[in-house]
Amino acid sequence: MHYLDNAATTRVADEVVDTASRVLREQFFNPSSLYAPAARAEELIEASRAIVADSLGAKPAEVFFTSGGTESNNMAILGALRAREAWAEHIVVTGFEHPSVHNTVKAMEKHGWRVTFIAPNCAGQVDLNALAHAVGTKTALCACIHVNNEIGTVLDVASLAREVKAKNSRTAVHVDGVQAWCRLPFKVGSTMIDTYAVSGHKIHAPKGIGALYVRRGFYTEPLMFGGEQERGMRPGTQNTPYITALGKAVQLVQSDKGRAERVRLLNRRLWNALADIDGIVRNSPEDAVEEIANFSVMGIRSEIMLHFLESKGIYVSSGSACAKGEASHTLTAMNLPKARVDSAIRVSFSGQSQTSDVDALVRALKEGIETLEKVKK
Repeated sequence: MHYLDNAATTRVADEVVDTASRVLREQFFNPSSLYAPAARAEELIEASRAIVADSLGAKPAEVFFTSGGTESNNMAILGALRAREAWAEHIVVTGFEHPSVHNTVKAMEKHGWRVTFIAPNCAGQVDLNALAHAVGTKTALCACIHVNNEIGTVLDVASLAREVKAKNSRTAVHVDGVQAWCRLPFKVGSTMIDTYAVSGHKIHAPKGIGALYVRRGFYTEPLMFGGEQERGMRPGTQNTPYITALGKAVQLVQSDKGRAERVRLLNRRLWNALADIDGIVRNSPEDAVEEIANFSVMGIRSEIMLHFLESKGIYVSSGSACAKGEASHTLTAMNLPKARVDSAIRVSFSGQSQTSDVDALVRALKEGIETLEKVKK
């Protein structure tokens, strides 16, 4: 099997599985209970909170555990809007956000919020000056994605936050950092960003665990009510095994000092090979993160090519897994021709990816183009 869809999810690392399994067996206690074994479970949670906080350049008290990126994005967006609805009525957001941001903002638009979408250009870049310029006296929130999940565009979110706060210090700045976390050398705690969402299953932790950074002193409101877990921001019995597993995954990724170079070489190997194949058009910007490579195989619909590649044991995607096969939201927002959107392929690497994966993909693409063109004729 050649798995190259790591932007959708990563394989859980063996050490992370072992950690979660051990905690499931030995630390099954409710971490909010008052006896000693429960206190040890709580200690595991706080140790992982410190690890996640350190990875973000934040304080442990600024980290709240969630079920993943979608919940973190919803908590940040809806909490900020609730806290500002008395004086604000406007939202600014990029036009190529993940569905957990885009669809949340669209839902708020139906409830009366005015939304300004700043679309990417045909090269997949967003004008950050246009984002900041759109902020006004009644703007509650400016939201953007740090690394686009479909084409890998990197936004200078720290600069954006400074510009937004200069326009309106009360405007909340939220960043979806799911595809950037533990990939880019970035410390959110040294920026003016208010909230930053991350997810475990993109860094070899299990699905169903993530976190939300909330800057100390930032004014937001909780979406749920219950106990005092996560300091009342996210009530409910904490998932000790997965929280501990998340901390372990962060440690493993950060300790892999050769990861960035291996991914860089894989990215270069892929693009160099694709340059020799007729009909391939690059969709990712030249300065995209090296984990994500998006291109179109012109004349062959994505679904058809994906099934051909699957028959060869190669797994890639046509865009965001959350889109469930719908046409790429990002490429559509870039106003690319429909034929190019309909033929897009996304390849995404992790530290576990190998040169053999790239070589197998390139061979299969060449065979697929030749085979499927013959079928069409």
